[in-house]
Amino acid sequence: MAEKKVAIQVEKLNKRYKLYEKPSDRMKEALGLARKKKFTEHYALRDVDLSIYEGECVGIIGTNGSGKSTILKIITGVLNPTSGNVTVNGRISALLELGAGFNMEYNGIENIYLNGTMIGFSKEEIDAKMQDILDFADIGEYVHQPVKTYSSGMFVRLAFAVAINIEPEILIVDEALSVGDVFFQAKCYHKFEEFKRAGKTILFVSHDLSSISKYCDRVVLLNQGVKLGEGSPKEMIDAYKQVLVGQYVVPDETAFEMDDEKKSGNLLSDEELQKKAAGENPELLEYGTKQAEITEFFLTDERGVRSSAVIKGTEFDIHMKVKFYDNLPAPIFAFSFKDVKGTEITGTNTMVEKAFLESVTAGEEKEIIFHQRMSLQGGEYLLSLGLTGYEGDAFKVYHRLYDVYNVTVISDKNTVGYYDMGSQITIK
Repeated sequence: MAEKKVAIQVEKLNKRYKLYEKPSDRMKEALGLARKKKFTEHYALRDVDLSIYEGECVGIIGTNGSGKSTILKIITGVLNPTSGNVTVNGRISALLELGAGFNMEYNGIENIYLNGTMIGFSKEEIDAKMQDILDFADIGEYVHQPVKTYSSGMFVRLAFAVAINIEPEILIVDEALSVGDVFFQAKCYHKFEEFKRAGKTILFVSHDLSSISKYCDRVVLLNQGVKLGEGSPKEMIDAYKQVLVGQYVVPDETAFEMDDEKKSGNLLSDEELQKKAAGENPELLEYGTKQAEITEFFLTDERGVRSSAVIKGTEFDIHMKVKFYDNLPAPIFAFSFKDVKGTEITGTNTMVEKAFLESVTAGEEKEIIFHQRMSLQGGEYLLSLGLTGYEGDAFKVYHRLYDVYNVTVISDKNTVGYYDMGSQITIK
């Protein structure tokens, strides 16, 4: 088997900034007049290692300030690292800050040539791509006007069209797919999918977890400049959600070894195997403060019978039993469905539905029943359950069960997409 070629190699990458209290402190240090250190150090990236192979689509996720955009700017040469090495094998087209290389006095055509030249294309190569760029941007005669006269929408369309039609070997995207109106966004995603099908190497940063789950082969999780982990989109998205509520625990090597063994099925007990057969996930992700706990959950079909299988078009219930250990002001009960790739498809909670806005006392128990019609297409889905709330302005996760239950939707008619709109057709 041929060894995979590395497209991007990042080794021990650090980016450190000096933060000064006032501009005069920066000036004194630059002139050598400061008697003591006048700055504090902030690491945007700390000892980050990353290998991306040819043909891979790798996503980077993390909270704001985690270093996602910084690492992309270093890879593309926009920023210099404080230390560490970056090796890139292939021609890059980057969608970072759209239109950053545009001259506002030039018209659209002149800026296309300017950007193409900066990337390394000859005039003849740009000429060959010109019509594709103009068709994609679709801004009509405005392309002959100075870009300073463009609306923000037209500016973004032209910038995206230039970057995406260059046909690079490596495409780097930073939150740039959700630009323009909904029709232009659809065009952008279609082009992105073309790149992926063509086997291009893609490095993709986004807060849109559905896109990360849909397109990426592998995902890297950053937090405060540190690489927390990498793995499948589902694994890293689940870990990211723990980071958001301050409950992520960095696993040690032993934990990883245990995970590998459990994935092989060798460590499942008889009880776990029975749960798996009933639709429950013995390897679910569970966390929370445990001020309250989801003690039992199950589905019932249209006949009221417990089942992990639901016939499309029928009504069913999700049951969740909860015990409270503390007094809580207004707990929120929630569920969501994901597909097997980890894309969240639908869900709701009692706050959205205005179904329960009361306080509870320690020792109370509640059973929450979500009643709905099954409109998802036939297939396998993962159910997640949540018990959260607000204490003042602080959001609290009391108990979450991710991917706790495997639900099979049985259907003899699947329409296009995730769900069926229940169309009624009349022909006259």
